[in-house]
Amino acid sequence: MGDFKKASALALVLIAVLTQFISSSSVAMPLGKIEKSLKGKVICIDPGHGGTAETDSYRVGPTGEREEWINLRVGTLLGEMLEQSGAKVIYTRTTDTFIPLAERSKIAVENKVDLFISIHHNATADPKVNFPIIYFHGSAEENKASVDFGEKVAKKLVKHLFKGKGPYSLVSDFTIFSSSGASVLRGTYGIPGIIGEATFFTSPKEEKRLRLPDYNKKEALAYFEAIALFFNTAEVLPIAEKNDPSKIEPFKVFQEADRMKPEAKQWKANFSKGKKLFRKGGEQRLEKAFELLTLSARSFPDSYVAKECHELRVLILSKQGETDAAEMEKKRVRFFYP
Repeated sequence: MGDFKKASALALVLIAVLTQFISSSSVAMPLGKIEKSLKGKVICIDPGHGGTAETDSYRVGPTGEREEWINLRVGTLLGEMLEQSGAKVIYTRTTDTFIPLAERSKIAVENKVDLFISIHHNATADPKVNFPIIYFHGSAEENKASVDFGEKVAKKLVKHLFKGKGPYSLVSDFTIFSSSGASVLRGTYGIPGIIGEATFFTSPKEEKRLRLPDYNKKEALAYFEAIALFFNTAEVLPIAEKNDPSKIEPFKVFQEADRMKPEAKQWKANFSKGKKLFRKGGEQRLEKAFELLTLSARSFPDSYVAKECHELRVLILSKQGETDAAEMEKKRVRFFYP
């Protein structure tokens, strides 16, 4: 009897969620169409990190809420929604345990999944920062399916968690891991897949929201809607064989610990100052502008201004006669910042 009540309660929750989806989605989809698009799909949910509370002091909010706990809550809620809609869900972890990155990729590949979603939440030195960042692997011109899915996820996260307002970033994982990309996306390349950093737990207000079950459900619903839309197409966009990544010279950026340093807080101020100096022109101003724009892009390489930082760097390099460097920057913008 207990199992029946639990199943009934879950069914009621799902009906409520799907009703909300149908009534609020910018692309209305009847319940039957949702089920048709998801039925039989094999989807891997990878709740990021796990089992490192005693060894990892980086992934924790101002009052102690840990990213790995949030990831698991959202991933579990999303999995329940998908299963109730006819999809088969493969989890890389279902408890607060450590799973090696290579093992996560292996789970997805061996189960021949149709979609890979690694659920994460973000951190930075600036406590005012809060917006979604979605990563795809490699080049936007090669990994078109993942870019398409990533854009859908980003827009749904803005809709549900930010009241439809504000920026988001959709970038290659080479923006933060400039020599190889992210392990879980590299290891599952060929499968449409993303890493979703829905919000920043280093924002005190956001950390409080991330503790709330209803807020976790909103995030899970955003992913659910994006997945349903992604599969509600006649054909998924192609994923081409990867080209040699060495064709793009690595742009060295701050890694996790460095991004928590005080100077990293100046990412937006440095962008604004650099842009103003560029507009004023003059050799010395251009040199200073280039320095500030480079520092902004290194401090926060996946921010919503990073693409413009690189675009301005192209113009400055061109003015300085650095033709080869400017061409490399153009490729970086085209491939990594769609």
